[in-house]
Amino acid sequence: MAQTIALVTGANKGIGREISRQLAAKGVLVLMGARDRGRGEKAVAELRAKELLVDLIQIDVTSQQSVDRAAAEVEQRHGRLDILVNNAGVALDWLPPSQLTVDALQKTFETNVFGVFRVTKALLPLLEKSKHGRIVNISSGLGSLTRNADPNTTLTARNMLLAYCASKAALNMITVQLGNELKSAGIKVNSANPGFTATDMNQHRGTRTVEQGAATPVRLALLPDDGPTAGVFSDDGPEPW
Repeated sequence: MAQTIALVTGANKGIGREISRQLAAKGVLVLMGARDRGRGEKAVAELRAKELLVDLIQIDVTSQQSVDRAAAEVEQRHGRLDILVNNAGVALDWLPPSQLTVDALQKTFETNVFGVFRVTKALLPLLEKSKHGRIVNISSGLGSLTRNADPNTTLTARNMLLAYCASKAALNMITVQLGNELKSAGIKVNSANPGFTATDMNQHRGTRTVEQGAATPVRLALLPDDGPTAGVFSDDGPEPW
């Protein structure tokens, strides 16, 4: 698998860093995407110290100029891309829906939805040059309409994070429609629910480790040609919409 090339956004910490580590440990050349060059270089150096094949790509998913520059850099260096993991994301609204501001809603969608679409669009020509293109969008169980509508779930009782939940529901629709379109091209597109993983995003209150959270995204990134597409998956299998 030495020739397999992956790009992971938001890779300098948390689940993104662990996805990068696990992919590299399987022989994948991982381009670790980071908005901050210094933090990205630090993460790359730490994994290289473990003799893992990783490199840095500076990318701000909210900037078209930055994304276009990163795509051009990948093309210049490698000429194609085999795996794209859209991991970069934010959660800004730990409060009831009525207290959410329009600004926070826009900022959340700018990263979690428009950012994913922007990066995917820019890198799709390189993924189409791969024989086994894979796109993995890091979603969440909080994006499930089924779970949020169930009066017996803890999600209904807490009823917060409207911007984050809505952004992940929108992300899942991007997964479905792109997955269906790109099926004929051999590109698989899936959403991964990593579970409630302890990261900076939730002040490390999650009950799962980053190693556990990265497992499903890595599995989806390395799916065989007869694997599923246009779905949402967790460690337990298909997730409810």
